[in-house]
Amino acid sequence: MKAVSLKVPVDVVDSEDFRLDVCAGLRKQQRSIAPKYFYDARGADLFEQISKTTEYYPTRTETAILEQHSVEMMSLIGQSCAFVEFGCGSAVKAPLLMRHLDSSAVCLFIDICKPQLEQTEARLVAQFPNLKILAVCADYTQLEALPLPASCDLNPVIFFPGSTIGNYTPEEAQQLLRKAAQLVGPNGSMLIGVDSKKDPAILNAAYNDKAGLTKAFNLNLLARMERELGAEIEPDGFTHYAFYNPVPGRVEMHLVSRFNQTIRISGEEFWMGAGESIHTENSYKYRPDEFQDLAKKAGWHSETFWTDANKLFNIHLLRVS
Repeated sequence: MKAVSLKVPVDVVDSEDFRLDVCAGLRKQQRSIAPKYFYDARGADLFEQISKTTEYYPTRTETAILEQHSVEMMSLIGQSCAFVEFGCGSAVKAPLLMRHLDSSAVCLFIDICKPQLEQTEARLVAQFPNLKILAVCADYTQLEALPLPASCDLNPVIFFPGSTIGNYTPEEAQQLLRKAAQLVGPNGSMLIGVDSKKDPAILNAAYNDKAGLTKAFNLNLLARMERELGAEIEPDGFTHYAFYNPVPGRVEMHLVSRFNQTIRISGEEFWMGAGESIHTENSYKYRPDEFQDLAKKAGWHSETFWTDANKLFNIHLLRVS
């Protein structure tokens, strides 16, 4: 069967949404910007580089788990399914599972960064000529239904790797998981990567790599504001700051103002004192039982999970309760 590339029109975040969200975040007492805005073309490229650093263990650890257990995973999920990846990026992990799908399967890849999504789609279409590949540029948190072909009656499985669920507070994560359960319906499942709690030294190193890539990734958010919103920001006015906060169990990433300054966007001014920060990302870490409890509250049953020898990272198989 020849590869089929199906494109479904879905509205994506535009520059006005970006401007409104940034301004709303900068008005808060603890200024913040949603981490989804990291991922313009430059940000996506930087994250790919981060994932290959020595310090950033999640990507290689999750990949190793998938390589070791993919046969078992797909035997539990089913080789004929609607395989859906949220926030696929370059989708380097998905092929480890897709290689076990049969030709009746449909694969849907969703991402907010259009240039990277187009590259990913082209690569996967060439790599898997016998599978139907569908690429949709969208914010997966805003979907009201899975944009699958109307004729598709396969049981959906959401693949959500990379511990992206950790970017959300536990309350937000529960809401997202509940929405995902509604999207896939009673016969749906989810394969989700979750980072574990561990030695803070390992976590701090992962978000402060020696090459400075995570620093560049964080600062690129300001550069994107300048490029796309015409924001006026002091050159070299901010520094990257990331640390593990053991009380909520999360790594926090901030952009800290180096001196008193004013950011200007669309005629609005935001004064920041030296040492004030813009909170750009959380990355929550969970013990297996903690995440299973969270998933249960959102309408999922945890069937099993896989981990590595050092218990750094877990991949959970969830079924709709």
